[in-house]
Amino acid sequence: MTLLLQGGTVVDPSQKIEKRLDLLVEKGRVAALGKIKPKKSWKIVDVSKCVVAPGFIDMHVHLREPGREDKETILSGSQAAAAGGFTSIACMPNTEPVNDNEAITRFILERAGRAGLVNVFPVGAITKRLEGKELAEIGEMVKAGVVAITDDGNPVENNQIMRRALEYSKIFDVAVVDHCEDRDLAAAGHMNESGVSTRLGVRGISRAAEELDVVRDTILSRITGGRVHIAHISTQESVAWVRQAKKQGIAITCEITPHHFTLNDTDITNYDTHFKMYPPLRAPSDVKAMLKGLSDGTIDCIATDHAPHTRLEKEMTFEEAANGIIGMETAVSLAWEFLIRRKIVSVSRLVELFSTNPNRILKLGRGTLKEGAIADITVIDPDCEIIVDVKKFRSKSRNCPFHGWRLQGAPFMTIVRGRIIFRHEN
Repeated sequence: MTLLLQGGTVVDPSQKIEKRLDLLVEKGRVAALGKIKPKKSWKIVDVSKCVVAPGFIDMHVHLREPGREDKETILSGSQAAAAGGFTSIACMPNTEPVNDNEAITRFILERAGRAGLVNVFPVGAITKRLEGKELAEIGEMVKAGVVAITDDGNPVENNQIMRRALEYSKIFDVAVVDHCEDRDLAAAGHMNESGVSTRLGVRGISRAAEELDVVRDTILSRITGGRVHIAHISTQESVAWVRQAKKQGIAITCEITPHHFTLNDTDITNYDTHFKMYPPLRAPSDVKAMLKGLSDGTIDCIATDHAPHTRLEKEMTFEEAANGIIGMETAVSLAWEFLIRRKIVSVSRLVELFSTNPNRILKLGRGTLKEGAIADITVIDPDCEIIVDVKKFRSKSRNCPFHGWRLQGAPFMTIVRGRIIFRHEN
């Protein structure tokens, strides 16, 4: 099928383009950009009120398959991603069994191919069974198709093993993604350590637990030259360390979730477990620092940390409830509402955060609308107003703190290899 997206504002940081153009797609690739005379045989879509961008990439999601298909499957997660405007997602290895070997990696890719929607890129484990004791077979997983390695919610506490992981990562040119948390300092807490946690009587998590591991990773990246990526950064001190490390030329990048630039710990009222997550919601001053990091380029990406849980896992006491929220179907609208409409970042910078930079870090061969490029495209309608309704989500889970929020700006169309896989219907 030949597809013509007519009259949209094409925003592509890889080409330094932000201009009203037509975009022609043929045989799954970008065929032309410019003023294009349409043909009757083509499928023509009027996107004159929309932003047309390289496909958005969510580099931190949990699909739960294999093992916990009651929470999410590769198919339902792919459907949620498509509805959220994402053309590619990178899925974490904390499945059951863990993606620490070639067989699980191939299983995920086979199921993703069967779903036939978004591109699914597996992320492999750093250590076997995520236990932090012995390196997984990184080379075999890379050969099978993983695009990065991480122990995800199980921080690698052994400094020597983390050093070896960074050294191995250089051989295969993949990033090491780290959930930064010193477990001893975190002290089995359940929310940010602050006056709010004291008032609520909930054990807090020291912000130093994150900061210490960020500093550790900075040092190890400096001495090994390995690429380290800080997952879901959340404190102003952590952002400051990353900013300083980048100035020194250290190979460090980081991501932020939408909930960490839209919510803070004062939003936790009535012990609502939809606001319980790791890392926890931080103080208003941290949110301010996150916005500065987004605007000045310190923070490289926006990633959802999409973490589906069953209703029973959330309908518990705050201390007993599972950590995490789903995020793929709200991320773009939250970013448009809180970052674009409030003039924190430009549209071009937002595309960098959602597309150009995740592609650069994971080396996916996407993130551009250059002629000949794979036609993964995200189309956004800046004027589309939505009311978040979890009952309409494609995800199997409903653990979302944004239910009922009114947001302006939403995905209009998601295109993967030239095929429309989602289109917003009023």
